[in-house]
Amino acid sequence: MNKNNKIIHIAAEAGRIILQNGGETYRVEETMIKICYAFNVRQVNAIVIPTGIMISITDEKGEILSLIKRIHNRTINLEKISQVNSLSRAIAQSSLSLDYIENRLNTIDNMTSYNNKILILAASFVAGFFTLLFGGSIQDFFVALIIGAVIKIISCFLNRLNINEFFINSLGGAASALIALISVHLNIGQSKDKIIIGSIMLLVPGLVITNAIRDTIAGDLVSGVSRATEAFFIAIAIAIGTGIVIKFWFHFTGGIIQ
Repeated sequence: MNKNNKIIHIAAEAGRIILQNGGETYRVEETMIKICYAFNVRQVNAIVIPTGIMISITDEKGEILSLIKRIHNRTINLEKISQVNSLSRAIAQSSLSLDYIENRLNTIDNMTSYNNKILILAASFVAGFFTLLFGGSIQDFFVALIIGAVIKIISCFLNRLNINEFFINSLGGAASALIALISVHLNIGQSKDKIIIGSIMLLVPGLVITNAIRDTIAGDLVSGVSRATEAFFIAIAIAIGTGIVIKFWFHFTGGIIQ
């Protein structure tokens, strides 16, 4: 692989890591362009959408190289984004070798996240404290702790099976509503609505909505609209799961909820 081929592959790989871990479209484009210009590429053009990267470079001889990367899976890992941003700044400020950058990107890409036990514990407390934030009682707090753990366990298990995100969010919403209704019915919890609202905050696509707004403001209309559509369908999935459970509960209990 010649130098220009390696440059474009490294730039695209850096962009992929950022995009795949929740980064904004403009950040991906800026990082790839910054890396290419650091190695004296004459011209760079990059187009990024939430599910793909397209980058083209022109070398000193006027030859054009293009590369397309398809993004299949996306998650949220802000630490990886921060590491790639730090690396891109270091590339611009000092002369790092292509081999070093490639190895560093591989290291960042293979960074291990928190294990499932910590994620489940964190999700449990997030749901509990959101419930308190929305005015729930201490009893509601402890119910939300259980719901948060259940939602995260379901999410981790189904993600291993590569289940569709729409189904995962629907099931998470259904689990939160069912446990909340049962807890109030058994006088364990006090406010079903606050428990449900606090618990489903784990599923609310806050980062997706934020990125949709930022991309739209930055002029990346395709990315902005697609991210907004994604957030809209996640909200629908949560509403469907929660609504179905509440509907069936009303049906089988005769519309009486303690």
